[in-house]
Amino acid sequence: MARYDPIPPEAERWGKALLDAAYEVHTVLGPGFLERIYEDALCYELALRQVPFERQKAIAVPYKGYWIEGQRLDLLVGGLVVAESKAVDEIHPVHQAQLMSYLKATGLRLGFLINFSVLHLRDGIHCGFKN
Repeated sequence: MARYDPIPPEAERWGKALLDAAYEVHTVLGPGFLERIYEDALCYELALRQVPFERQKAIAVPYKGYWIEGQRLDLLVGGLVVAESKAVDEIHPVHQAQLMSYLKATGLRLGFLINFSVLHLRDGIHCGFKN
């Protein structure tokens, strides 16, 4: 069985702040809007809570010592947590693979895939972490 190092407390703190903000957005808006609407609302909510974040953060993807530009994260929270927002009927394995690829490319340990198109947000949150 693989043994994982604990997630750093600072990353956990920003992850909790992200999820608290996402729950507030979903409580106010509910399901049914475009992904862009949820991303805007989530950024606004994070700003209201004074949670540091970068929106559409450009990252470079490493490939055999070569860095490929052009990939963007929906959100980088506190410099430690990747957040990908979705508004889809169903989360597919490719969505989860996308999150894990972002963690691999950035070297970060914690990320969340948040699908706002669900009745209860707890059913739309998928956590990703890597060692």
